[in-house]
Amino acid sequence: MTRADFDLFVIGAGSAGVRAARMAARHGARVAVAEPGALGGTCVNVGCVPKKLYAYAGAFAADFEDAAGFGWQLETPRFDWETLKRNRAREIGRLNGIYERLLLDAGATLIRGRARLLGGGAVEVGGTRCTAAHVLIATGGHAVMPDLPGGHFAVTSDAMFDLPQFPHRLVVVGGGYIACEFASIFAGLGAQVTQIVRGELPLRGFDDDVRAFLARELQHQRIDLRLRAEPARIEREGQVLRVTLRDGACLEADTVLMATGRRPNTDGLGLADAGVAVDGDGVIVVDAHFDTSVPGIHALGDVIHRVQLTPVALAEAMTLVERLFGGRTRTLDYDGIPTAVFTHPAVGTVGLTEAQARARHGAVRVYRSEFKALKHTLSGRDERTLMKLVVDAASDRVLGLHMVGAEAGEIVQGFAVALKAGATKATFDATVGIHPTAAEEFVTMREPVA
Repeated sequence: MTRADFDLFVIGAGSAGVRAARMAARHGARVAVAEPGALGGTCVNVGCVPKKLYAYAGAFAADFEDAAGFGWQLETPRFDWETLKRNRAREIGRLNGIYERLLLDAGATLIRGRARLLGGGAVEVGGTRCTAAHVLIATGGHAVMPDLPGGHFAVTSDAMFDLPQFPHRLVVVGGGYIACEFASIFAGLGAQVTQIVRGELPLRGFDDDVRAFLARELQHQRIDLRLRAEPARIEREGQVLRVTLRDGACLEADTVLMATGRRPNTDGLGLADAGVAVDGDGVIVVDAHFDTSVPGIHALGDVIHRVQLTPVALAEAMTLVERLFGGRTRTLDYDGIPTAVFTHPAVGTVGLTEAQARARHGAVRVYRSEFKALKHTLSGRDERTLMKLVVDAASDRVLGLHMVGAEAGEIVQGFAVALKAGATKATFDATVGIHPTAAEEFVTMREPVA
Protein backbone atom coordinates (compact mmCIF):
# COMPACT_ATOMS: atom_id res chain seq x y z
CA MET A 1 0.00 0.00 0.00
CA THR A 2 1.31 3.46 -0.96
CA ARG A 3 2.15 5.56 2.04
CA ALA A 4 0.08 8.73 2.47
CA ASP A 5 1.78 12.06 2.00
CA PHE A 6 0.81 13.17 5.52
CA ASP A 7 -0.34 11.58 8.75
CA LEU A 8 -2.66 14.53 9.43
CA PHE A 9 -4.03 17.11 7.03
CA VAL A 10 -5.75 20.02 8.79
CA ILE A 11 -8.19 22.16 6.86
CA GLY A 12 -8.30 25.54 8.58
CA ALA A 13 -5.65 27.42 10.55
CA GLY A 14 -7.83 28.85 13.27
CA SER A 15 -7.03 28.37 16.94
CA ALA A 16 -8.12 24.73 16.97
CA GLY A 17 -6.52 23.80 13.67
CA VAL A 18 -3.18 25.30 14.63
CA ARG A 19 -3.27 23.64 18.06
CA ALA A 20 -4.05 20.23 16.52
CA ALA A 21 -1.31 20.61 13.93
CA ARG A 22 1.32 21.67 16.45
CA MET A 23 0.54 18.94 18.94
CA ALA A 24 0.38 16.24 16.28
CA ALA A 25 3.74 17.37 14.88
CA ARG A 26 5.23 17.17 18.37
CA HIS A 27 4.12 13.55 18.48
CA GLY A 28 6.16 12.96 15.33
CA ALA A 29 3.29 13.08 12.85
CA ARG A 30 3.77 14.49 9.36
CA VAL A 31 1.33 17.39 9.32
CA ALA A 32 0.01 19.80 6.71
CA VAL A 33 -2.30 22.76 7.27
CA ALA A 34 -4.30 24.44 4.51
CA GLU A 35 -5.54 27.99 5.03
CA PRO A 36 -6.48 30.60 2.39
CA GLY A 37 -6.81 33.54 4.80
CA ALA A 38 -5.16 35.10 7.81
CA LEU A 39 -3.92 32.62 10.39
CA GLY A 40 -5.70 32.47 13.72
CA GLY A 41 -9.25 32.19 12.43
CA THR A 42 -12.22 34.11 13.75
CA CYS A 43 -10.90 34.47 17.29
CA VAL A 44 -7.67 36.22 16.40
CA ASN A 45 -8.83 38.22 13.39
CA VAL A 46 -12.48 39.24 13.85
CA GLY A 47 -13.53 37.71 17.16
CA CYS A 48 -12.31 37.30 20.71
CA VAL A 49 -9.03 39.21 20.53
CA PRO A 50 -10.00 42.40 18.66
CA LYS A 51 -13.35 42.45 20.45
CA LYS A 52 -11.63 42.41 23.84
CA LEU A 53 -9.26 45.15 22.69
CA TYR A 54 -12.23 47.28 21.66
CA ALA A 55 -13.95 46.47 24.94
CA TYR A 56 -10.94 47.95 26.73
CA ALA A 57 -11.21 51.02 24.50
CA GLY A 58 -14.89 51.42 25.25
CA ALA A 59 -14.29 51.27 29.00
CA PHE A 60 -11.96 54.27 29.10
CA ALA A 61 -14.76 56.83 28.79
CA ALA A 62 -16.25 55.60 32.06
CA ASP A 63 -12.79 55.53 33.65
CA PHE A 64 -12.23 59.17 32.73
CA GLU A 65 -15.58 60.12 34.26
CA ASP A 66 -14.94 58.05 37.39
CA ALA A 67 -11.54 59.64 37.95
CA ALA A 68 -13.13 62.96 38.91
CA GLY A 69 -14.56 61.45 42.08
CA PHE A 70 -11.04 60.47 43.11
CA GLY A 71 -9.59 63.94 42.72
CA TRP A 72 -8.33 63.77 39.15
CA GLN A 73 -9.00 66.86 37.04
CA LEU A 74 -8.77 65.92 33.38
CA GLU A 75 -9.26 67.81 30.16
CA THR A 76 -12.15 66.57 28.06
CA PRO A 77 -10.79 63.41 26.35
CA ARG A 78 -11.12 62.94 22.60
CA PHE A 79 -11.45 59.54 20.96
CA ASP A 80 -9.75 58.88 17.61
CA TRP A 81 -11.25 55.94 15.68
CA GLU A 82 -8.40 55.74 13.18
CA THR A 83 -5.80 55.32 15.92
CA LEU A 84 -7.70 52.44 17.49
CA LYS A 85 -8.11 50.70 14.13
CA ARG A 86 -4.45 51.15 13.24
CA ASN A 87 -3.18 49.85 16.57
CA ARG A 88 -5.54 46.89 16.48
CA ALA A 89 -4.45 45.97 12.96
CA ARG A 90 -0.80 46.06 14.00
CA GLU A 91 -1.44 43.75 16.96
CA ILE A 92 -3.48 41.29 14.90
CA GLY A 93 -0.75 41.23 12.27
CA ARG A 94 1.76 40.40 14.99
CA LEU A 95 -0.42 37.52 16.17
CA ASN A 96 -0.81 36.23 12.61
CA GLY A 97 2.96 36.02 12.39
CA ILE A 98 3.20 34.20 15.72
CA TYR A 99 0.70 31.58 14.56
CA GLU A 100 2.71 30.99 11.38
CA ARG A 101 5.95 30.63 13.31
CA LEU A 102 4.33 28.21 15.76
CA LEU A 103 3.30 25.97 12.88
CA LEU A 104 6.60 26.11 11.03
CA ASP A 105 8.71 25.69 14.17
CA ALA A 106 6.69 22.58 15.03
CA GLY A 107 7.57 21.12 11.64
CA ALA A 108 4.15 21.42 10.02
CA THR A 109 3.76 22.24 6.34
CA LEU A 110 1.65 25.36 5.70
CA ILE A 111 -0.22 25.34 2.41
CA ARG A 112 -1.81 28.60 1.34
CA GLY A 113 -5.11 27.84 -0.36
CA ARG A 114 -8.63 26.49 0.03
CA ALA A 115 -8.78 22.73 0.49
CA ARG A 116 -11.40 20.34 -0.83
CA LEU A 117 -12.01 16.70 0.05
CA LEU A 118 -11.74 14.26 -2.83
CA GLY A 119 -12.58 11.09 -0.94
CA GLY A 120 -10.38 8.16 -0.02
CA GLY A 121 -8.17 10.32 2.19
CA ALA A 122 -7.27 12.63 -0.68
CA VAL A 123 -7.35 16.42 -0.47
CA GLU A 124 -6.92 18.98 -3.23
CA VAL A 125 -5.53 22.49 -2.70
CA GLY A 126 -5.04 24.85 -5.63
CA GLY A 127 -4.92 22.02 -8.14
CA THR A 128 -2.44 19.97 -6.12
CA ARG A 129 -3.60 16.60 -4.80
CA CYS A 130 -2.21 15.01 -1.65
CA THR A 131 -3.21 12.19 0.64
CA ALA A 132 -3.43 11.84 4.40
CA ALA A 133 -4.14 9.09 6.89
CA HIS A 134 -6.33 11.53 8.84
CA VAL A 135 -8.06 14.71 7.74
CA LEU A 136 -9.26 17.25 10.29
CA ILE A 137 -11.89 19.82 9.32
CA ALA A 138 -11.52 22.90 11.53
CA THR A 139 -12.82 25.64 9.26
CA GLY A 140 -14.84 27.54 11.88
CA GLY A 141 -17.96 29.56 11.18
CA HIS A 142 -19.20 32.83 9.78
CA ALA A 143 -21.84 35.40 10.62
CA VAL A 144 -25.06 35.11 8.65
CA MET A 145 -27.36 37.86 7.44
CA PRO A 146 -31.09 37.27 7.95
CA ASP A 147 -33.41 37.42 4.96
CA LEU A 148 -34.61 40.99 5.40
CA PRO A 149 -35.60 43.60 2.81
CA GLY A 150 -32.62 45.92 2.56
CA GLY A 151 -30.48 43.56 4.62
CA HIS A 152 -27.56 44.18 2.27
CA PHE A 153 -27.26 47.67 3.74
CA ALA A 154 -26.29 46.16 7.09
CA VAL A 155 -22.96 44.66 8.15
CA THR A 156 -21.94 41.66 10.23
CA SER A 157 -19.60 41.68 13.20
CA ASP A 158 -16.59 41.02 10.94
CA ALA A 159 -16.83 44.54 9.54
CA MET A 160 -17.20 46.37 12.85
CA PHE A 161 -13.49 46.54 13.62
CA ASP A 162 -12.56 48.47 10.50
CA LEU A 163 -15.54 50.64 9.56
CA PRO A 164 -14.40 53.52 7.32
CA GLN A 165 -16.18 56.04 9.53
CA PHE A 166 -17.05 55.86 13.21
CA PRO A 167 -20.82 55.22 13.51
CA HIS A 168 -22.23 58.00 15.68
CA ARG A 169 -25.62 56.30 15.42
CA LEU A 170 -25.49 52.52 15.59
CA VAL A 171 -28.38 50.05 15.47
CA VAL A 172 -27.52 46.56 16.68
CA VAL A 173 -29.93 43.75 15.82
CA GLY A 174 -29.64 40.72 18.10
CA GLY A 175 -29.64 39.74 21.73
CA GLY A 176 -26.74 37.29 21.93
CA TYR A 177 -23.33 37.92 23.43
CA ILE A 178 -21.89 39.34 20.20
CA ALA A 179 -24.72 41.86 19.87
CA CYS A 180 -24.52 42.86 23.54
CA GLU A 181 -20.75 43.26 23.42
CA PHE A 182 -20.73 45.47 20.34
CA ALA A 183 -23.62 47.56 21.67
CA SER A 184 -21.71 48.10 24.89
CA ILE A 185 -18.39 48.77 23.17
CA PHE A 186 -19.69 51.43 20.81
CA ALA A 187 -21.80 53.07 23.51
CA GLY A 188 -18.59 53.38 25.51
CA LEU A 189 -16.80 54.87 22.51
CA GLY A 190 -19.47 57.56 22.27
CA ALA A 191 -21.99 56.26 19.75
CA GLN A 192 -25.74 56.58 20.20
CA VAL A 193 -26.70 52.89 20.28
CA THR A 194 -30.06 51.21 19.83
CA GLN A 195 -30.19 47.45 20.37
CA ILE A 196 -33.12 45.49 18.96
CA VAL A 197 -33.82 42.22 20.77
CA ARG A 198 -36.52 39.85 19.57
CA GLY A 199 -36.97 38.15 22.94
CA GLU A 200 -38.05 39.44 26.31
CA LEU A 201 -34.44 39.80 27.48
CA PRO A 202 -30.93 39.60 25.95
CA LEU A 203 -28.56 36.63 26.39
CA ARG A 204 -30.97 33.74 25.85
CA GLY A 205 -29.63 30.64 27.61
CA PHE A 206 -28.01 32.56 30.46
CA ASP A 207 -29.44 32.71 33.98
CA ASP A 208 -32.63 34.77 34.07
CA ASP A 209 -31.38 36.99 36.90
CA VAL A 210 -28.25 37.72 34.90
CA ARG A 211 -30.29 38.56 31.81
CA ALA A 212 -32.60 40.97 33.61
CA PHE A 213 -29.76 42.59 35.53
CA LEU A 214 -27.62 43.10 32.43
CA ALA A 215 -30.58 44.60 30.55
CA ARG A 216 -30.88 47.26 33.25
CA GLU A 217 -27.15 47.94 33.22
CA LEU A 218 -27.09 48.30 29.43
CA GLN A 219 -29.85 50.86 29.73
CA HIS A 220 -27.85 52.68 32.40
CA GLN A 221 -25.09 52.81 29.80
CA ARG A 222 -27.49 54.89 27.69
CA ILE A 223 -28.21 52.05 25.27
CA ASP A 224 -31.73 52.26 23.87
CA LEU A 225 -32.72 48.63 24.44
CA ARG A 226 -35.78 47.67 22.40
CA LEU A 227 -37.13 44.35 23.73
CA ARG A 228 -39.68 42.17 21.92
CA ALA A 229 -38.85 44.05 18.74
CA GLU A 230 -37.84 43.00 15.23
CA PRO A 231 -36.68 44.89 12.15
CA ALA A 232 -38.99 44.78 9.14
CA ARG A 233 -36.77 46.47 6.54
CA ILE A 234 -33.74 48.67 6.03
CA GLU A 235 -33.62 51.54 3.54
CA ARG A 236 -30.90 53.98 2.56
CA GLU A 237 -31.58 57.68 2.04
CA GLY A 238 -28.32 59.33 1.10
CA GLN A 239 -25.87 58.54 3.88
CA VAL A 240 -28.61 57.67 6.36
CA LEU A 241 -29.93 54.17 7.00
CA ARG A 242 -33.54 53.90 8.12
CA VAL A 243 -34.54 50.80 10.07
CA THR A 244 -38.28 50.21 10.26
CA LEU A 245 -39.42 47.89 13.02
CA ARG A 246 -42.40 45.58 12.80
CA ASP A 247 -44.29 47.81 15.22
CA GLY A 248 -43.87 50.72 12.80
CA ALA A 249 -41.13 52.56 14.69
CA CYS A 250 -38.36 54.00 12.54
CA LEU A 251 -34.71 54.39 13.56
CA GLU A 252 -31.98 56.35 11.80
CA ALA A 253 -28.44 55.01 11.80
CA ASP A 254 -25.02 55.42 10.26
CA THR A 255 -24.38 51.68 10.59
CA VAL A 256 -26.66 48.69 11.19
CA LEU A 257 -25.04 45.61 12.70
CA MET A 258 -26.78 42.28 12.21
CA ALA A 259 -25.64 39.94 14.99
CA THR A 260 -28.31 37.28 14.69
CA GLY A 261 -26.43 34.03 14.24
CA ARG A 262 -23.56 32.09 12.74
CA ARG A 263 -23.18 29.09 10.44
CA PRO A 264 -20.30 26.65 9.94
CA ASN A 265 -17.87 27.16 7.05
CA THR A 266 -18.63 23.90 5.29
CA ASP A 267 -19.66 25.06 1.81
CA GLY A 268 -17.21 24.09 -0.91
CA LEU A 269 -15.35 21.51 1.16
CA GLY A 270 -16.56 18.58 -0.91
CA LEU A 271 -18.27 16.96 2.06
CA ALA A 272 -21.00 15.36 -0.04
CA ASP A 273 -18.49 13.95 -2.54
CA ALA A 274 -16.49 12.46 0.32
CA GLY A 275 -19.62 11.07 2.00
CA VAL A 276 -19.35 13.20 5.17
CA ALA A 277 -22.74 13.56 6.84
CA VAL A 278 -24.02 17.05 7.71
CA ASP A 279 -27.29 18.25 9.17
CA GLY A 280 -29.68 20.76 7.63
CA ASP A 281 -27.66 23.76 8.81
CA GLY A 282 -24.39 22.51 7.33
CA VAL A 283 -23.12 21.31 10.72
CA ILE A 284 -20.82 18.28 10.44
CA VAL A 285 -22.12 15.29 12.36
CA VAL A 286 -19.51 13.73 14.65
CA ASP A 287 -19.45 11.20 17.47
CA ALA A 288 -18.01 11.67 20.96
CA HIS A 289 -14.48 11.26 19.54
CA PHE A 290 -14.92 13.86 16.74
CA ASP A 291 -15.08 11.19 14.04
CA THR A 292 -17.37 11.93 11.10
CA SER A 293 -19.37 9.36 9.16
CA VAL A 294 -16.25 8.66 7.07
CA PRO A 295 -13.33 6.82 8.73
CA GLY A 296 -10.22 8.98 8.88
CA ILE A 297 -12.10 12.29 8.58
CA HIS A 298 -12.60 14.28 11.77
CA ALA A 299 -14.15 17.65 12.64
CA LEU A 300 -14.26 19.96 15.65
CA GLY A 301 -14.79 23.55 16.69
CA ASP A 302 -17.51 25.70 15.18
CA VAL A 303 -18.25 23.24 12.35
CA ILE A 304 -19.82 20.80 14.82
CA HIS A 305 -22.82 21.32 17.09
CA ARG A 306 -21.20 21.52 20.52
CA VAL A 307 -20.04 24.60 22.46
CA GLN A 308 -18.80 27.37 20.18
CA LEU A 309 -16.02 28.86 22.28
CA THR A 310 -12.33 29.06 21.38
CA PRO A 311 -11.07 27.33 24.55
CA VAL A 312 -13.53 24.50 23.91
CA ALA A 313 -12.25 24.07 20.36
CA LEU A 314 -8.69 23.97 21.71
CA ALA A 315 -9.67 21.28 24.21
CA GLU A 316 -11.38 19.31 21.44
CA ALA A 317 -8.20 19.52 19.34
CA MET A 318 -6.06 18.23 22.20
CA THR A 319 -8.48 15.37 22.87
CA LEU A 320 -8.45 14.28 19.23
CA VAL A 321 -4.66 14.50 18.80
CA GLU A 322 -4.04 12.56 22.01
CA ARG A 323 -6.20 9.74 20.65
CA LEU A 324 -4.78 9.70 17.13
CA PHE A 325 -1.11 10.14 17.94
CA GLY A 326 -0.65 10.01 21.70
CA GLY A 327 -2.22 6.66 22.56
CA ARG A 328 -4.73 8.17 24.99
CA THR A 329 -8.46 7.85 24.37
CA ARG A 330 -10.87 9.98 26.36
CA THR A 331 -14.01 12.01 25.79
CA LEU A 332 -14.23 15.72 26.47
CA ASP A 333 -16.36 16.79 29.44
CA TYR A 334 -18.57 19.69 28.38
CA ASP A 335 -20.00 20.28 31.86
CA GLY A 336 -18.84 23.27 33.87
CA ILE A 337 -17.44 25.34 31.01
CA PRO A 338 -17.00 28.96 32.12
CA THR A 339 -17.68 31.84 29.79
CA ALA A 340 -17.75 35.62 29.84
CA VAL A 341 -19.54 38.39 27.99
CA PHE A 342 -17.39 41.51 27.73
CA THR A 343 -20.09 44.10 28.14
CA HIS A 344 -19.88 47.07 30.52
CA PRO A 345 -20.26 45.71 33.15
CA ALA A 346 -19.08 42.25 32.17
CA VAL A 347 -20.84 38.93 32.67
CA GLY A 348 -19.10 35.81 33.97
CA THR A 349 -20.79 32.47 34.46
CA VAL A 350 -20.00 28.81 35.06
CA GLY A 351 -22.23 25.83 35.66
CA LEU A 352 -26.01 25.60 35.62
CA THR A 353 -28.52 28.39 35.54
CA GLU A 354 -31.15 28.36 38.27
CA ALA A 355 -33.75 27.00 35.84
CA GLN A 356 -31.41 24.23 34.64
CA ALA A 357 -30.50 23.29 38.21
CA ARG A 358 -34.16 23.03 39.25
CA ALA A 359 -34.97 20.91 36.20
CA ARG A 360 -32.08 18.50 36.79
CA HIS A 361 -31.79 18.38 40.57
CA GLY A 362 -35.16 19.45 41.94
CA ALA A 363 -34.61 21.26 45.22
CA VAL A 364 -31.93 23.94 45.11
CA ARG A 365 -30.82 26.80 47.32
CA VAL A 366 -30.13 30.15 45.71
CA TYR A 367 -27.81 32.78 47.15
CA ARG A 368 -27.97 36.21 45.54
CA SER A 369 -26.30 39.52 46.30
CA GLU A 370 -26.60 42.87 44.56
CA PHE A 371 -24.51 45.86 45.61
CA LYS A 372 -22.64 48.96 44.54
CA ALA A 373 -18.92 48.22 44.20
CA LEU A 374 -16.59 50.15 46.49
CA LYS A 375 -15.12 52.07 43.54
CA HIS A 376 -18.45 53.67 42.73
CA THR A 377 -19.02 55.02 46.23
CA LEU A 378 -16.63 57.77 45.13
CA SER A 379 -17.04 57.71 41.35
CA GLY A 380 -20.75 58.34 41.71
CA ARG A 381 -21.50 55.95 38.86
CA ASP A 382 -24.90 54.25 39.02
CA GLU A 383 -23.50 50.80 38.34
CA ARG A 384 -24.27 47.77 40.44
CA THR A 385 -22.85 44.27 40.74
CA LEU A 386 -24.78 41.00 40.81
CA MET A 387 -23.48 37.72 42.25
CA LYS A 388 -25.42 34.48 42.44
CA LEU A 389 -24.81 30.92 43.60
CA VAL A 390 -27.05 27.97 42.79
CA VAL A 391 -26.59 25.06 45.22
CA ASP A 392 -27.94 21.50 45.17
CA ALA A 393 -30.02 21.17 48.35
CA ALA A 394 -29.32 17.43 48.64
CA SER A 395 -25.52 17.38 48.23
CA ASP A 396 -24.63 21.02 49.05
CA ARG A 397 -22.60 21.09 45.82
CA VAL A 398 -22.41 24.44 44.04
CA LEU A 399 -24.04 23.87 40.67
CA GLY A 400 -23.82 27.35 39.19
CA LEU A 401 -22.00 30.61 39.79
CA HIS A 402 -22.98 33.82 38.00
CA MET A 403 -21.75 37.40 38.08
CA VAL A 404 -22.43 40.74 36.42
CA GLY A 405 -19.82 43.30 37.35
CA ALA A 406 -16.32 44.61 36.79
CA GLU A 407 -13.74 41.92 35.91
CA ALA A 408 -16.40 39.21 36.00
CA GLY A 409 -14.46 37.03 33.58
CA GLU A 410 -11.28 37.19 35.64
CA ILE A 411 -13.16 36.41 38.85
CA VAL A 412 -15.29 33.55 37.52
CA GLN A 413 -12.31 31.80 35.90
CA GLY A 414 -10.89 31.06 39.34
CA PHE A 415 -14.18 29.89 40.77
CA ALA A 416 -14.63 27.62 37.75
CA VAL A 417 -11.79 25.50 39.07
CA ALA A 418 -13.61 25.14 42.37
CA LEU A 419 -16.83 24.05 40.66
CA LYS A 420 -14.94 21.60 38.45
CA ALA A 421 -13.43 20.12 41.62
CA GLY A 422 -16.90 19.65 43.11
CA ALA A 423 -16.81 22.39 45.73
CA THR A 424 -19.74 22.57 48.12
CA LYS A 425 -21.33 25.63 49.66
CA ALA A 426 -19.63 24.59 52.91
CA THR A 427 -16.30 24.85 51.07
CA PHE A 428 -17.18 28.37 49.97
CA ASP A 429 -18.23 29.27 53.52
CA ALA A 430 -14.94 27.96 54.92
CA THR A 431 -12.88 30.02 52.47
CA VAL A 432 -11.53 33.32 53.75
CA GLY A 433 -12.22 36.21 51.39
CA ILE A 434 -9.80 38.85 50.17
CA HIS A 435 -10.94 42.21 51.50
CA PRO A 436 -11.95 44.58 50.11
CA THR A 437 -12.83 42.93 46.79
CA ALA A 438 -16.04 42.19 44.96
CA ALA A 439 -14.98 38.54 44.63
CA GLU A 440 -15.15 37.99 48.39
CA GLU A 441 -18.94 38.23 48.16
CA PHE A 442 -18.99 34.71 46.73
CA VAL A 443 -17.58 33.31 49.98
CA THR A 444 -19.59 35.50 52.39
CA MET A 445 -23.18 34.89 51.21
CA ARG A 446 -24.84 32.97 54.05
CA GLU A 447 -28.61 33.27 53.70
CA PRO A 448 -30.43 31.79 50.69
CA VAL A 449 -33.09 33.94 49.03
CA ALA A 450 -36.71 32.95 49.43
